[in-house]
Amino acid sequence: MEGSDKAAGLHVLMTADAVGGVWQYALDLAKGLCSEGVRTTIAVLGPPPSSDQQAMAEAVGAKLILTDLPLDWTADNAREVEETGRAVARVAAQIRPDLIHLNSPALAAHVSFDIPVVAVCHSCVATWWQAVKDGPLPEEFAWRTELVAKGYSSVDRLLAPTWAFAQATAQVYGLVQAPHVVPNGRRSAIASRSESDEDFVFTAGRLWDEGKNFAVIDRISSRLTVPILAAGPLDGPNGAHVDVCHARPLGRLSDSEIARHLSREPIFLSMARYEPFGLAVLEAAQHGCALVLSDIPTFRELWEGAALFVAPDDDGAAAEEIERLLQDPESRAALGRRARERAYTYTAAAMSAGVLSAYYSVLRREPPRSSLEEAAA
Repeated sequence: MEGSDKAAGLHVLMTADAVGGVWQYALDLAKGLCSEGVRTTIAVLGPPPSSDQQAMAEAVGAKLILTDLPLDWTADNAREVEETGRAVARVAAQIRPDLIHLNSPALAAHVSFDIPVVAVCHSCVATWWQAVKDGPLPEEFAWRTELVAKGYSSVDRLLAPTWAFAQATAQVYGLVQAPHVVPNGRRSAIASRSESDEDFVFTAGRLWDEGKNFAVIDRISSRLTVPILAAGPLDGPNGAHVDVCHARPLGRLSDSEIARHLSREPIFLSMARYEPFGLAVLEAAQHGCALVLSDIPTFRELWEGAALFVAPDDDGAAAEEIERLLQDPESRAALGRRARERAYTYTAAAMSAGVLSAYYSVLRREPPRSSLEEAAA
């Protein structure tokens, strides 16, 4: 196709980590870009990806470079983040990509890349603190926020996954122009249905992250007649930990294992206080799960009319909504159908087309029209 011919030969160096949703984002994006002839090399920061994560990267055609460099939000000081940025610049000098895609914008704070840079603000400690905590930023967050602010001002194009988070980012950092919104997408995972007949509620994510509000989910579990199955780590790379008293922890699951649980269409629960997008919610919606979500701006933006909303700390109201759905299969099924229909608007193809358009805007080339038209179809 004409669009693929235009993109053919484009080489992107992308940063990512294997700790959270950025990994799925990077691989889905790399797969979408590959279909347009774009080569993606991923410089992996933080802990190395597991064997199944590395296999996923190979399957989508992405080349991995394991750097063993610290993540910006786990680094001990600003100097470590600055050195990571310089290390990424050295990688770029060696492999000579056409463009750099930073999923950690702070890496651009003190580095002058000699090629265009597109960055995505997936999250940051300043907006996290605003949503989860009270009072002034602690010192370990203040210097990180300063680096992020410098990174935002240094890149050629800044993207955000939702309008709500773009506005929050612009407000916190005093940006003259809010980040350009390209909604995240997720390719649907195909899984065989589990044979168990047990009904359950499901949640997934970085359970150790206070922003995910898992402590409230654990309390909700004590009120329900069915178990809550919780997929994700209880311990974070930054030393954070969350205890479990009532929910049933499953640990970190592979994409196929999560898909197998979601294929049974459980009620999906998120009580997050901070969620710039929420890929786990999208995955559940793709499988037709009824959604019970915390009433925060991003979830309202994405799922209004296709989910039930409760206050993030109201475990009683959440338990009542879940029990009502458990007792009313027709309402539950209808809610799941609405979630699936809404999920069709957040595809990996549309995300890839939007990001590729951003690439071409900084490269000052025309975007591959066939990609955009196909994603919008």
